[in-house]
Amino acid sequence: MSSGKCNRPMSRRAAMRGMAAGVAGAAGLTGAAGPSKGGLSKDRPATQPAKRLTPSGAIRVERQPTGSEIWQIETQLKYSHTYASIYGERSWCSADSRYFVYLRRNEFLWGRNKSEWMRVELGTWKRCRLDIGTGRPGCAISHDGVFYYLKHFADDDAVYLMRADLREGIPQKVHRMKGLVQSLGTASTDGRYYAYGTVLDKQWKLFGVVLVDLKTGRQEVIDRDPYLCNPHPHFEPGEGKYLLIQHNRGCRFSPEGERIRIVGPEGATLYLLSVPDGRRTPLQVGKPYTAPISGHEVWAGKTKEIWMTAGDLWAVREGEKARQLTKGFNFVHVHASRCGRVFLCGNHRGEYDLVLGCRKTGKTAVVCSAKTRTDGPPRTIKNTHPRPYLTPDLKWAIFLSNRSGSPQVHAASVPEGLVEQVCKA
Repeated sequence: MSSGKCNRPMSRRAAMRGMAAGVAGAAGLTGAAGPSKGGLSKDRPATQPAKRLTPSGAIRVERQPTGSEIWQIETQLKYSHTYASIYGERSWCSADSRYFVYLRRNEFLWGRNKSEWMRVELGTWKRCRLDIGTGRPGCAISHDGVFYYLKHFADDDAVYLMRADLREGIPQKVHRMKGLVQSLGTASTDGRYYAYGTVLDKQWKLFGVVLVDLKTGRQEVIDRDPYLCNPHPHFEPGEGKYLLIQHNRGCRFSPEGERIRIVGPEGATLYLLSVPDGRRTPLQVGKPYTAPISGHEVWAGKTKEIWMTAGDLWAVREGEKARQLTKGFNFVHVHASRCGRVFLCGNHRGEYDLVLGCRKTGKTAVVCSAKTRTDGPPRTIKNTHPRPYLTPDLKWAIFLSNRSGSPQVHAASVPEGLVEQVCKA
């Protein structure tokens, strides 16, 4: 589908196809729900599922006791997996909070581009295919909502870095890539730099961080280490002078690239990497400074503070000791709002509550329950983690759940006044 089609109104035929697919996919969706503002009967029993199908095929699943309305974005069962754009550390949304993007795996696509990047309009849930690409490795989004991803072109048998402002939905070639892209990517807000992790030898004993200057086209390794197998690079969204890097101390791989262990007994830590010269600045997290970190961290907006999970949520700054922000949770994935005021984490207990909290006050509140399960086969467990993130306007939480039987993208409205409640001193 061309980028132009992404902006066209949905045709009657497409709407009917979406409704038919939605009805087929609605089977098995359960959950209690009360009345809503969307035209449902006021005398609907509270224990009856409230499923409202839109022309886009999205389903209103339920209204939870917190007041949050839950929507399942897609119901087409012919696709093998649907992901919520990798990790919720970042907000995969346009700057104006009108659109978000997610990845849909489609094995029926020809060639090396087996993934579809789907752009969704929040509220109407109209979706279209922004483009196709090679998959999750290398994808990134800047602080102002410019989306980056990799795409293979058969005419010159090359992989290119692509870029699309999600407000416009028009993909553009940016850079011809060299070598293996092993990790997620990251892009500076000014659009000058793009970075990612790679493996540097055939024995899988040395890894590196690659910096691409999108202005000059220069691509170079600015850091190398045996423990950079999972660097999780993040550009600082303000000045963009540093990359946040995860250091998986003690990781090991077989010569064939099979992972033996993701970290050793010493666990992971973090450091800053200056751009473009690659100087390291260690951060006081992980052993011996804090509890072992989970491997999920993010810049808190433009505050130059970093948030990470180690059971609870912790914060650290360059040259300072880490401090604990919450108590009594089992957080894994952490999201920082673009404004840097609030966080959203999935509490890995029970049905996985999505917990909203304020950096300044330390108060927390539950947005909703993800109602997902992670006790399935090992290869599917990560795909059922909620990985929640907020839209920039703080009105929606996007997350994964397998409540329908397979991992699917969901959206939950943030209850009115909840952000103000947790941020009020």
